[in-house]
Amino acid sequence: MENEANKNSVSLPQIQFSLSAPEGKEFLLAAGGRPPEKTWLRRAAEHRTLWAIDRGLESFFAAGLVPEQLIGDGDSASPEAWKKALSICIPVERFPSEKDYTDTDLALKKIKADNPSAFIILTGGFGGRFDHAFTTMYSLLSSGLSGCLADEKECLILLNGSSSVEAHCLKRPKAVSLLPLSPMVRGVSFSGVRWPLDNTSISQDRTLTVSNRLADDSDGCRLSFSEGSLGLYFVWDEASL
Repeated sequence: MENEANKNSVSLPQIQFSLSAPEGKEFLLAAGGRPPEKTWLRRAAEHRTLWAIDRGLESFFAAGLVPEQLIGDGDSASPEAWKKALSICIPVERFPSEKDYTDTDLALKKIKADNPSAFIILTGGFGGRFDHAFTTMYSLLSSGLSGCLADEKECLILLNGSSSVEAHCLKRPKAVSLLPLSPMVRGVSFSGVRWPLDNTSISQDRTLTVSNRLADDSDGCRLSFSEGSLGLYFVWDEASL
C-alpha cells in the first residue's frame, strides 16, 4: 500500500488526480502560449500561488487576477501590462532578453530554491511555437519539481522515475495518451482505459500508446511505471487546438 504521506492530490476544473509525490505548495504559473479560458483560470487559481511568466501576465489580468510574482525579460507582454504590474506593486524580476535560460527555467529555478516540494501547474504552455512548448515541457520535467501543463482543452501530467498516478475525470476526455519522454519507459501498467497495459515497456519510437480512451464503464485511469520519464496526456477539445 502506498504511503499517503507521499501522495499529492491535485484538483483542476475538469480533472482530479493523485500522484506519488510529497504534498507541497501549489503554484499556478501562466506562460505566454495559448491563453487559458478566463473562467477555467479563475477556478484553477483558487487557493494557489500565482506567478506570471512575461506574457502570462496578460492572462491573469484578463481574468481579473493579480499574480504574486512577475518574472521575465519583457519581450512578449505588452508595455501596458508591465506598467500596470509595477503600478500595483507586483514584485518583478526582469532579465535581459539575451540569456542562457528561458523565462520559464528561471521561474522554476526560483521556486525550486525556496519550495523544493512545490507542485507546478503551468498554463499557457500549449499552443504557439512548437519549440516553446517543447522546451517548456522539458524544463518542467527536468526541474526536480512535480507538475503538469494544463488548460481547459488539454492536460499533460509529467512523471519521472518510479511513479504512479490515479486520475478521475470530471469531464470525459476525447483521448488519453501515454507519451514516453525518455528513450525507454519500463514496468508500465495502465488501467481504466480501452487498451490497458500490464508491466510493459514502451519506447519513443513506437506510437502504440497514443489516442487511447477511457473504458466505457470508467471515469478515470491509473498509471504506474518503474523506470523512465512519461507524460499522461488528456485532451477535451480537439476542434480548437
